[in-house]
Amino acid sequence: MPYDTETILADMVTIAREAGALTLGYFKRFRELEIGIKGPADFVSEADKESELLIRKFLFERYPHWSFTGEEFPPVDKDDQEYRWLVDPIDGTTNFINGMHYTISIALRRGNATVAGVLYNPPADEMFTAIKGQGSFMNGERLQVSQQVDIGLMTVGTGLPTPGLSLYPGSYQRLDAIRAPIGAVRIVGSAANSCAYVAMGRLTGYYEETGFVDTAAGILFVEEAGGIVTDWWGRGPEFYEQTGALIVANRATHAFLIEHLKDVPMKEPDAAS
Repeated sequence: MPYDTETILADMVTIAREAGALTLGYFKRFRELEIGIKGPADFVSEADKESELLIRKFLFERYPHWSFTGEEFPPVDKDDQEYRWLVDPIDGTTNFINGMHYTISIALRRGNATVAGVLYNPPADEMFTAIKGQGSFMNGERLQVSQQVDIGLMTVGTGLPTPGLSLYPGSYQRLDAIRAPIGAVRIVGSAANSCAYVAMGRLTGYYEETGFVDTAAGILFVEEAGGIVTDWWGRGPEFYEQTGALIVANRATHAFLIEHLKDVPMKEPDAAS
């Protein structure tokens, strides 16, 4: 790409930290927040909106021709639509409004590829970064997915689905079948952070029906850390980016999850919301 990716990544880290400082101010008084409801179990606070506006302003000042898609406002299409920011200003809003860990996710897309990603967990001060082809890191330490192959020691992340999701039918029976033979299931409460946890080996795998804006950076971390990313039926990005039916995992956990999810009625991109 005709831009210095190291400089771009440094800018992404800078604004992620600034958004982290902004949101931490709200986080520390989470009992006082005014909360709105976007949908079933889908909340928004003023902090989400202020964080997105702060990030958008910073990025547009430095890259005025690049497009922008965030979680809280309509997309902004600029002259150059080859480059697009994908931003979740607070991933894990339910965690955030209840005083639990949340993340700020920023990904840069060039065409159909994510070329750089940043994820910041302000309460833990954990900064995940990646440039495509150059590895993924947390606070400067290179990441690698877990090498665990023993099913009884696998730790899998997911979320508890709500009835409005297209893949909801049978979800709790599937979860029970997945939980029985493995070591543990964990609900991190942030899709982006769950991906990062797979990249660094805190989880051996993660599956959920979720949004691509939430996970674009996290998917890059997993790929750069040696993990496998597919949809629930083993298909590539042209499917999971549209449908949200995502698996990120080490090789053994990926095989385990595919075996347990393969019989779910297949979700196609043209049916994605």
